[in-house]
Amino acid sequence: MARIALEHVDKIYPNGYVAARDLSLEASDGELLVLVGPSGSGKSTVLRLMAGLERVSDGVIRIGERDVTDLPPQQRDIAMVFQNYALYPHMTVRDNLGFGLSIRKQAPAVIAERVNAIAASLGLEALLDRKPAQLSGGQRQRVALGRAIVREPLAFLFDEPLSNLDAQLRVETRVELARLHRKLGATMVYVTHDQSEALTLGDRIAVLKEGILQQIATPMELYNHPANKFVAGFIGSPAMNFIEGVIQRTEGAAGRMGMCTFKGIDLTLDVPCDGESHGRVFLGVRPQHIEVSGDGENRPKGEVGVVEPMGNEQIVYVTLSGGDRLVAVAPPQEMIRPGDIVSIRVRPEGVHIFDGETGSRIEPSPYAIER
Repeated sequence: MARIALEHVDKIYPNGYVAARDLSLEASDGELLVLVGPSGSGKSTVLRLMAGLERVSDGVIRIGERDVTDLPPQQRDIAMVFQNYALYPHMTVRDNLGFGLSIRKQAPAVIAERVNAIAASLGLEALLDRKPAQLSGGQRQRVALGRAIVREPLAFLFDEPLSNLDAQLRVETRVELARLHRKLGATMVYVTHDQSEALTLGDRIAVLKEGILQQIATPMELYNHPANKFVAGFIGSPAMNFIEGVIQRTEGAAGRMGMCTFKGIDLTLDVPCDGESHGRVFLGVRPQHIEVSGDGENRPKGEVGVVEPMGNEQIVYVTLSGGDRLVAVAPPQEMIRPGDIVSIRVRPEGVHIFDGETGSRIEPSPYAIER
């Protein structure tokens, strides 16, 4: 296996569209790196650049210690698994699995041994004589995975491989893929628009927006310490709430840290800060860190618009008196109904402050004190 590194890579199409801009990132040897971002963020293009299916406009791509920037796909020794499976419909599962070895002129005994071993590890032994049309979506995806694995390439590239599966099968296949990664110790780069997949699969996650790398970090680092407002809003479900306001410096100290006051239309909080006043900012707080209840005289009030029962929790949509809208997560036993007037409490550990102009996180990480 080998690392994959992009060094200051640009990809600009003839019509002027920029799919990657000064992009530098690395998937370490044996790592599962996930690329996430909204549609048009450039994540699939980056994968195609790694595979050699697209040529870079500028920059360098390395696989292991080799500069592969100008090498065609067949000379990069990588395997790619696509969203649409790309199986040969006229071939059996056995022949699909062994096709890559056949064109490399491997001995039939070697092919049979490798195919049988991979089929056993993926639970495909009973399906070896079937053709793709006789398989379910999950079975086809496992065949596509097996066809990539049997070649023993330097690295694996996955382009939204689970997006065609139903919800339950997606979870099952995701778990199987994570198990395979641990077993193989392979370098994998995985593209998805589903941040839940990213959080559960990735050793690290790279978040892209309009071809620009926003942050690359472990799942919990992204969740707890997002670099900017975009990352904070993209990672986590339900998405983070944002409330516009200003930061004003106040008297007092906590160690060496100055105290500031966040003032929004509906919310006022004391927050440790860098000791400076800030103009327009956004206070970010995840739904899991907002408490809603029928009591709390001195707390902000809001009207419940929608309640979504999820079994183990309720997703509650609240509009505050000044017009700010929040999403909160409440325990299932809370009796909350649309039209109820509820009080809001922001839990201190859930607060983040972002600059209103640049979107960058304002350090230090604030812990709010209700006023």
